[in-house]
Amino acid sequence: MEVLNFKKNKEQHRYKTINTIMQSGEKLFIIFKSNNLLIKNLLIYFLIVIIISSCASSEKLVVKGRYDEAINKAVRKIAKNPKSTKDILALEKAYNEANRRDNERIKFLKLEGKPESWDEIFVLYNNLKMRQSHVRTVLPLNVNGRRIDFEYIDYDREIINAKRQAGEYFFEHAKRLMQEDLVESYRKAYYELLKAKEYLGDISDISQLIATCRYKGVSRVLIRIENRSMYNLPQEYLNDLLGFSTSNINSEWIEYHTKVLNSDIYYNYLVLVTIQNVVVSPDKVNEKDYVVKKEVPDGYQYVLDKKGNVMKDSAGNDIKVAKFKTLQCSVIEKQQQKLAEVNGKMEFISNQTKSLIKTVPVGASTKFEYLSARAIGDIDALSLEQRKLVSVKPQPFPSDIDMIFRTTETFQGAIRDALFSNRNLLK
Repeated sequence: MEVLNFKKNKEQHRYKTINTIMQSGEKLFIIFKSNNLLIKNLLIYFLIVIIISSCASSEKLVVKGRYDEAINKAVRKIAKNPKSTKDILALEKAYNEANRRDNERIKFLKLEGKPESWDEIFVLYNNLKMRQSHVRTVLPLNVNGRRIDFEYIDYDREIINAKRQAGEYFFEHAKRLMQEDLVESYRKAYYELLKAKEYLGDISDISQLIATCRYKGVSRVLIRIENRSMYNLPQEYLNDLLGFSTSNINSEWIEYHTKVLNSDIYYNYLVLVTIQNVVVSPDKVNEKDYVVKKEVPDGYQYVLDKKGNVMKDSAGNDIKVAKFKTLQCSVIEKQQQKLAEVNGKMEFISNQTKSLIKTVPVGASTKFEYLSARAIGDIDALSLEQRKLVSVKPQPFPSDIDMIFRTTETFQGAIRDALFSNRNLLK
């Protein structure tokens, strides 16, 4: 559609303009909720007015055909220095050329007579009005004895007419799109009806039409899970795998459902999660033992000479030395291990074409690991950490079904991540 492509390009140009300005070194945070096109245009226009930071002079901008930038720069300079001849002349040239360009485009579009052009005409008239209002902030001007005071033109009648014509076009074109009874057409009609309501107000049954387009334009995705493994999995486990919120996956036109909310709902897509393999390992125990020895003080003993007499030091005191004994303890460590894996696939299926779009693998695993120990001998030979370890007693192994339930959170996350990663597959 030509008009839709034009609007898309126009919006891209607006955002490109804002980004260019922000990259020039100044930062701006804009918060507004209004959907009114005129207000948006005013905000964007005055944004450009306030934050033009190009190094190019107003004269150079005129030469490059960047008339509105030249006007903004010149107005700023003239506001500071009303006698700046070069900026006054640049403003005069840029203003006349910008108006000429817009008026020629309006004339062409009116002669062409396409109803979808009224939105562009509306924007052009708004540009003329805002440009005129901006320039009038520094009028009148004097340069070389000549007075410059641009003619005031009332654009309101043309703006109102273009707005009404554009609104009527959007309204009628949206109703034609709805007759195509296609998801894509309902989405396009939805946006055009919003524009029509913005321009014309809450006319006729427009609010109901908007709601209809919204409902019929959404693609709904049903997520189902099936167990095709050899293992008889509890229904509770299967239900838990889909017990997550889809709010961070849903987009403007895509809704994910983990259960059928209403028998009348048509699901455009099916995401089938199939569990193919469930493996739970046997209980596994590994033991290792080692001996810990430690030398500790055990009183003292006298030092004897060769004749067996107690030796004396220079002060006549008996000489004695510390005596040590060896403590010994055996430690038997016990490591318990058990593994569980649940693996399968996710199939993205179009219900409209009955075709498989994509298959991705999914799965999860969990591990039970427990370390305990016992001591035989003198525990005083052990370090503090070893004493803590030997105080830990063995635990019973989880059952096979408990191990499977332990995969729930990880498997659930894998499903959610796969949905998010492949969300662009669904339209």
